Formats: sequence, C-alpha cells, structure tokens
Amino acid sequence: MELVAELIDLHAGGHTPFLINGERHLCLAEVVSGAGPDLTDIAPGEVVALIGDFDPVSILILLRLIERGVILVPLTAETRPWHSDFFETAGVDVAIENGAVRRLRTTPLRHPLLDAIRERGMPGLILFTSGTTGRPKAILHDFSRFLARYRTPRPALRTLSFLLFDHIGGINTLLHTLFNRGLVVVPDARTPSAVVNALHANAIELLPTTPTFLRLMLMSGLLETRPPTSLRLITYGTERMDAVTLERLCALLPAVDLRQTYGMSELGILRVVSRSRNSLWMRVGGEGVATRVVNGILHIRAESRMLGYLNAESPFDDEGWYDTHDRVEQDGPWLRIVGRDSEVISVGGVKFLPGEVERGALLHPEVLHAHARGVENPITGQHLELLCELRPEARATREDLRRHLIEHLPEALRPHRIRIGPVAIGHRFKRA
Repeated sequence: MELVAELIDLHAGGHTPFLINGERHLCLAEVVSGAGPDLTDIAPGEVVALIGDFDPVSILILLRLIERGVILVPLTAETRPWHSDFFETAGVDVAIENGAVRRLRTTPLRHPLLDAIRERGMPGLILFTSGTTGRPKAILHDFSRFLARYRTPRPALRTLSFLLFDHIGGINTLLHTLFNRGLVVVPDARTPSAVVNALHANAIELLPTTPTFLRLMLMSGLLETRPPTSLRLITYGTERMDAVTLERLCALLPAVDLRQTYGMSELGILRVVSRSRNSLWMRVGGEGVATRVVNGILHIRAESRMLGYLNAESPFDDEGWYDTHDRVEQDGPWLRIVGRDSEVISVGGVKFLPGEVERGALLHPEVLHAHARGVENPITGQHLELLCELRPEARATREDLRRHLIEHLPEALRPHRIRIGPVAIGHRFKRA
C-alpha cells in the first residue's frame, strides 16, 4: 500500500503534528524517516501483534506495518492475561511491544480467511470482541476496504484520544484524524482529572468516550468546577446511555453538543444522526449501510463488514444481514436502543429489560452505577436482583433504595433483592 504517501500529500508534506502525547509530537515525516524498530524481516501477509497505546512509538510502528501489508492485531497491556490465547487464535507470527520485535512462528497459520486475504495481497486487521458473553471472537477485516470510508472528507476537530488502541472506536478516531488533517491528543491517564487537564491544556474540541466514564466525570464534580470552554462535542457509545446521565450532561454543558455513536467490530463505526442533543433517538446509516428491524431487533447490512470470525461461524445470513441482538423501539425512521436481546428478564411471565430497572435506580441522587440481572428461580423462572454502586460519602441504605424504587417503578419491575457495592467496569470503561 501507499498509505503513508497518500497521507503525507493530505498533510502538505507531513511536518505538522497529528498526534500529541505529553511533550512528544508525532508527524508523518517521522514515519517515512524509518524511525523505530527494524521491520525488514516482517513479510507481507504475516500476522503481527502490536501491543501498545496511542503513543507516538506505537502509532509510528502501526503505520509502517500497514505499509508493509501485514495482518495487524492491535492489543493493549490491559488484556495481557489473554494474549497467549489471542496469539494462538490469530496465528500471530510476530509480536512487538515497546519497540522490541519478537518472532513467535516460522510457519504461518493456515486458515481460509487468512489465506484469502494473503492471496489478494491486502493488509488485514484483527480485532477481538470484549468477551463479556463468552470467549472473545477474532474478527478479520480487509484493512484496505476498512480504510475506504475515511477517504470521504469530513470535518476534523482537536480530539482527545480516549477509546483504546485495541478498540474499533479508538482506531476510528485515529484514522478519521489522519485522513482529515486533524490532531489527536493523548491524556496522561484515563481518569476524570487527567482528561479535564488535557481538555484545558490543549483546547480540545471533541471528546469521544463512554456513558460509564461520563458518569465518573459527573461524580468527580470537575465539569462544574472546571468546565472545558473549548469543548464543542461529546460523542458516546460502546454501551447503552441512560437518560438520567444524558439530561445531567445537557444541563451542565449547555454549549456542548452530545451525539450518540453506533458501531461494532464486525461492521465498523456507522454514521449516526441524533434527533437532538438530549435525545437517545437516532438514525443509523451512511454509505453502503442498510438497516431493518425484525421482531424488535435491529439488523444491519454494511459494505464495511468484516470478512468473518477466525474462531466462530459467520453471523451473516445469505443476503448479508447481521443480527445486532440490539432490541430497539421505532418512531418512523428514528431508533432507540433499549437493551440486548440476551438481557431480557422474565419474572413470572412478565418480560422486561434490565435498563428499565437501572433507569429507575439512577434517578436516586446517590446512585452512581446500577446493574440489574435475572437470577434463576424454581418458582417464577427468574427473580430480579439489583446491584447499586453509591457515590462517595453517600448514606443511602437498601431500605432507602427500596422506597425510592417503589416510587419510580411499577411493581413488576421492583427487585427482589438489592445489594450495595461496586459495579464492575472493564478496561474499556464500560460495564463489565
């Protein structure tokens, strides 16, 4: 591929930084200079795991690997316990971390999908699902087809890099910035204080993040005491947003637009239009994308879709439709995600989604996170349990929460058991 040459043309010679990490600024001219580790022993079509983050060294190596036509597996240190399984599943030939190149295989893994992309002489991209509902799936994309959508010019803002290096949203942020001559700034850490510091220090205009992290930002109080005056847009995705958090953000940041994003590793990040900044209703579409709703479940057909899983059967039907398993409500062309099909809870024949219960719990001013789940019950089929994580110094008791839920939920949706404790959050800042 001639990706770097194409980007340098877009960036008028490549001497202007596209990425800032602390005191380190990265320009495309550095990629061409050959800086970084020696990659000459890595052949086109080899599977290369790059363990890193949105730091200059990792990005420099990433772009040079794409140029070499490899099949790239971006990983982070946070997923290290699963790396050996990832290496075996993806057939990783070479692993690179902190600039050190380590060869793992001398004979490539034979797999129909890997063989097909090698025969076409195209680079590949392998992403792993989060594994919250089973063993992580290895998703293979044709990287040249994956890149095609970024060649349509879009506005570029000064963007904070929040979503991770191994996440399709993080890759999307980087590529959108590169192809539109933007600037990505990496915070010192993914904490509310570090993010607010970076917003102020770098006049950040766009913050792409998750609803869970936005709740942490609200809890910190920093958005009230140090409101980011340069911020123009917050995009949120990777998990379902709750109306309570969205309403609080809209009230606290009246000059900031808030937009929902929608996408998945199997399909890529799709174009979304929100009905308004304080609305969870959206339209999903874009070039080469079609949607339909079947029995309340969203199905999508997209040209940017993956080639397939390396360790599972294809999820696409004969016409290319993908069942997202997202249960939605419809209002004309507008859609609102209400939960995952697999999350439906049935208590004594009454079916509902955990989000309906969690939404009621989050109305309590001392509740930070809430997690409702169905537990097997020999009499009613399931009974409902609710875990609430309270804000620091909160004094609410289980009885306080129970009285609150009686006021805000119909009887059928009231939990049989309420617990107070931490709600697990994964390394991608969404509920685990």
